[in-house]
Formats: sequence, C-alpha cells, structure tokens
Amino acid sequence: MSKTLTTTEAVQRATGRDWAGWNLELDAWGAAEHPHKDIVAWLVGEHGLGNWWAQTITVEYERARGLRAPGGGRDGRHNVSASKTVNVPVEDLYAAVTDEKLREEWLPDGELRERTSQPHRSARFDWSDGTTRVNVGFVDKGGKAQVGLIHERLADAAEAEQFKTYWRERLAALKNLLEKRG
Repeated sequence: MSKTLTTTEAVQRATGRDWAGWNLELDAWGAAEHPHKDIVAWLVGEHGLGNWWAQTITVEYERARGLRAPGGGRDGRHNVSASKTVNVPVEDLYAAVTDEKLREEWLPDGELRERTSQPHRSARFDWSDGTTRVNVGFVDKGGKAQVGLIHERLADAAEAEQFKTYWRERLAALKNLLEKRG
C-alpha cells in the first residue's frame, strides 16, 4: 500500500472521519465515476471541508481505488516536485529562474518557454515540446527565499524518477551559483 499524504489520526481529528470512513462515504456517493474536481467540489459543498482536506481525501480515495498511482494523476501522467531554500533575496532567485541568460548558468540543458509569471511569486513554463509543464513558486523568507517547482504531465513513473533526480541536481546548482555570488 502506498504511503498516505497525512496520518489517519490527523484526518480523523480534522474531518471527523478516518480514511476508511471517507472511502465508504465516497463509494456510496459513486465517486469512482466522477472526475477529481467534482469529488473535491462535492466534499467541499456537501461536507463543508476546506479545499486542502477535500483535495487530500480525494487523492487518497483515488489511490485506494486504483484510480491514481502515487505521484500520478487519474490520467496516468505523473508529477514531481522539488524545492530549495537559497540565501538570497527573492528578487534574485526569481530573476535566476525567469531570465533566460541567467537561467542558462544553472540549467544549461533546460528547455523552458515561459507561459505566464507573477514577479517574485510564480512562473509557469512549457518544457521541451510543450507536452509537460514546469510550475515554479517563490517564497520570500526575509533575506533568503525558497523556490519550489512541480514538473507536470510526465509520461510514466520512470520518467518521473529521472526528473526528480534532475530537478534536485539543478536546484542545488542554482543554490550554489547564487550563494557564491552573494
């Protein structure tokens, strides 16, 4: 069985039901026949759950019913994430990711094409041929900053594992580059 996103005790305490209870409730409603977003909306509307708990319960249900592999979506595609805290202001970290010339210094083989961005907060990119996406978020931590990314729509678990390693290495290179420059 795959590792759950949070403990049985935590879900029970926060929502009044454990995982088994939610799975029974969702089965009775017919959740397996509904898309992810509809399940989330039903949990929010019918049970008054906050969005985070509704998302978490939905993902765990989908995993338990074989509708979603760990790290994957119901469409069979996979996502990976990575993050790093860097000892530079958020403005510098944002620039190193969004400015093509700066990005080449730590992501020389990266094939990112910017889709949208919000300065110092987020940037969304197409990767390579556009079949996958890389979404990057930035958090100001008072003199230092955190970068977190999700690479979405990967074809399978093997590709996801490769990109997990790749992004960890690239974010470590980004951290090294920016902190050396000080």
